[in-house]
Amino acid sequence: MGAAKQLRDRAALLRQDLDHHNHRYYVLDDPEIDDVEYDRLFRELVQMEQEHEDLRRTDSPTQRVGAAPLPAFAEVRHRAPMLSLANAFAEDQVHAFDRRVREALGPAVLDGAVEYVADPKFDGLAISLAYRQGVFVQGATRGDGATGEDVTPNLRTVRSIPLRLPEGPDTEDLEVRGEILFYKSDFEKLNARQRQAGEKVFANPRNAAAGSLRLLDSRITAQRPLRFFAYGIGPAGIGPAGVGVAAKVHWQTHSETLDRLAALGFPVCAERRIAKGLEGLLAFYRDIETRRDQLPYAIDGVVYKVNRVDWQEKLGYVARAPRFAMAHKYPAEEQMTEVLRIEIQVGRSGVLTPVARLKPVAVGGVTVSNATLHNEDELRRKDVWPGDTVSVRRAGDVIPEVVAVRQKGARRAAERFCMPEQCPVCQSPVVRLPGEAATRCTGGLYCRAQRKQAILHFVGRRAMDIEGMGEKLVEQLVDREMLASPADLYRLDQQALAGLERMAVKSAQNVLDGIQRSRSMDLARFVFALGMPGVGEEVARILARHFGSLPALLEADWSALAARKEALRKENAKRKKNSQPLIEVPLEGIGPEIMDSVDKFVHQAHNREVIASLLDPACGVALRDSVAAKAVTKASKTFVLTGILPSMSRDEARALIESLGHKVVGAVSKKTDYVVAGDEAGGKLEQARALGIAVLDQSGLTQLLGKH
Repeated sequence: MGAAKQLRDRAALLRQDLDHHNHRYYVLDDPEIDDVEYDRLFRELVQMEQEHEDLRRTDSPTQRVGAAPLPAFAEVRHRAPMLSLANAFAEDQVHAFDRRVREALGPAVLDGAVEYVADPKFDGLAISLAYRQGVFVQGATRGDGATGEDVTPNLRTVRSIPLRLPEGPDTEDLEVRGEILFYKSDFEKLNARQRQAGEKVFANPRNAAAGSLRLLDSRITAQRPLRFFAYGIGPAGIGPAGVGVAAKVHWQTHSETLDRLAALGFPVCAERRIAKGLEGLLAFYRDIETRRDQLPYAIDGVVYKVNRVDWQEKLGYVARAPRFAMAHKYPAEEQMTEVLRIEIQVGRSGVLTPVARLKPVAVGGVTVSNATLHNEDELRRKDVWPGDTVSVRRAGDVIPEVVAVRQKGARRAAERFCMPEQCPVCQSPVVRLPGEAATRCTGGLYCRAQRKQAILHFVGRRAMDIEGMGEKLVEQLVDREMLASPADLYRLDQQALAGLERMAVKSAQNVLDGIQRSRSMDLARFVFALGMPGVGEEVARILARHFGSLPALLEADWSALAARKEALRKENAKRKKNSQPLIEVPLEGIGPEIMDSVDKFVHQAHNREVIASLLDPACGVALRDSVAAKAVTKASKTFVLTGILPSMSRDEARALIESLGHKVVGAVSKKTDYVVAGDEAGGKLEQARALGIAVLDQSGLTQLLGKH
């Protein structure tokens, strides 16, 4: 027993020492021991935990080395939304923000000046850290604000994040929010390693941080020098008894919150300052701007927050942003250079983007030799020609763009840029859809530039729904030339998949099972999966209902269809004047531009080859033909679907409702007749109850539709 106690005490002391030295090195930038001594202590603890499993703990410094790859990230619903901030780009917008705050607080502001906390706005990735009884238990990305990804294993590898906090009333149930980022110097070293290894380099520190945190293999994340800075805690109501942490421990100001987080061991920005009133805010903004290039991390502005917590609560929120806070952005740095030529770049989604090739110039510390011109309309508006001298900036400090022409060049007529009629990568026809500035390639199933995106779209949840076929796996398969088109998915075998990075026999079999399930598919989903420009889920459903089968869609005479639609519209215009019944117009809701896009796509030889391969017995994709839906009439009802139904997907429920001539819409309104609610139904169910709209479960829906 004595020996066991000695081992436990020694392990506890090692953990304590290593945590102390981690804090000194990664948070305070003031190490007390050299790397050799640190490594000696670390190896001793690793060996003890390997020999005595009962000594291993989740909050041990040894857990920062990463673990085996995950199959995917689980979703985490934030206990309170992680909201974005309203942006100010000019001083008058900051004036307006301060005025709104003072007007809302009214008599509470006795001397007319509000106290704010001002700090730099990190250009990183927002995350949330959950602590229970002082132990780090879960970390999540911001995601869409309501739901993020569980990246706990990766966050455990970030050495500036404490795995255990001192025990106290404020660490029993604490949510800390902050930013994951790279220091500029660490980012340059990372890209140097990536180049040396022949790997993809990152465009900027923010992309590098986001990519590193979303790796399924946390062992790779552990090798990257990510940093964390805390900037606050979760809003009130996160405590175990429904009481906010700040209220429980009497944190009355935001500055006090930051001081307490720093005392608990979290890195907190040293550049923060309490600013009094509007003048204090603008003075801070100007001061940080003069020192921006010297900061070790990238920023794109500063953040202002009302300091008093009770005033924050009084001011509240609007839409997706707090009323008590604002981000004041810095203008992007601009430099002058010459346009050498204008070329076309085909993006992953098939968009053709004109790009200016430039004489290299340093902009914001980065050498820029290419700059986007966005689209043909923007290029014409700016009137950019080869040989012109232009000003260039990095939009959002990230993407280089041409701002304006500062001096015209020779401008010979033969050099005027024109958008090509064919994709420069695959020579497929291009289309421009109504309401879009973008010009798109129609060779989606064949075009090399779109290959990864086309396959990712094809396997997506709303398309063929092939579980386990994520972005990293698709990238590997395309890069290794194992996937040239969606048809190649159905020729994959377990041995080939299991030999890929982050894959094993079981995960490979899971992917193959998903591929097998997708061999039987609804026509509408298959049409959507093809990725035709302009064909979303609703257009795919309309096409499937109208044609009923894929051969009918592929052999359609689109010129005749367009002419018939136009003739019926004219006839209906006459009938309407004479109060006569209207004739149903085919493909209602699909305009001539989308019809032209579909026509070009399905008559592109390479696309037809891929479709034929998919339907070939060797691939074995079998499509369920669509039953034509009944026409919507005055007697038709309007439905809204929300939540998870017990034995029916939303797509199946929608298809059933629409097949009987009823409508399914996305939002609840006074015109809604029924809301169909399953498990985890949210705001739409509450809206329905508030408006007195009938609510049905799956059983009620089938009973109601059975009467029709």
